[in-house]
Amino acid sequence: MTINDIRNEIIGWKFSRYKAINFTIGICALLLYEFVGRPYYRPYIYSNNIYDFHIADTIGNSLGTIATVFIFISLFSRDSSHGYFLVNVITVSIILYEFAQPLLGKQIDPFDIVATVITGGICFVIYSLLFKSYVASK
Repeated sequence: MTINDIRNEIIGWKFSRYKAINFTIGICALLLYEFVGRPYYRPYIYSNNIYDFHIADTIGNSLGTIATVFIFISLFSRDSSHGYFLVNVITVSIILYEFAQPLLGKQIDPFDIVATVITGGICFVIYSLLFKSYVASK
C-alpha cells in the first residue's frame, strides 16, 4: 500500500459491506469503552481493589486499538488485502505513541504496550476470520 493507494482510496471512497463490517466493529469497541469500560468497569475494579490482570488499567488501549484499527480500515481500505497492512501499521503506530509518552510529560506504561500488542494480534485474528473467505474468492 502506497501513499497513492491511500489518496486514490480517499478520492474514490465508496460504501460497501466490507467497510460497514469494519466500521461497525470499530464503533462497537469505542462505544463499549465509552459507555461501559470507563464509567462502570474501571471504577468498580478500582473501588473494590480487584486484581483483574491490569485489564481496567489498559482497557483504553485495548478497546481503543480495536476501534482505531477497524475504523481506519473502513476509511482507508478498499479490500481485505490492504486491511492486513493497516492492522500492522496501526498497531505499531500505537506502540510508538506509547514510547513517545515522555515527550508529553507522562511515563511509559509497559502494560499499555503489552495490551496493544495483544490486542493488535486479536485484531489480526478477527480480521483474518472475518475476511478469510473474502480473500480466497479474490
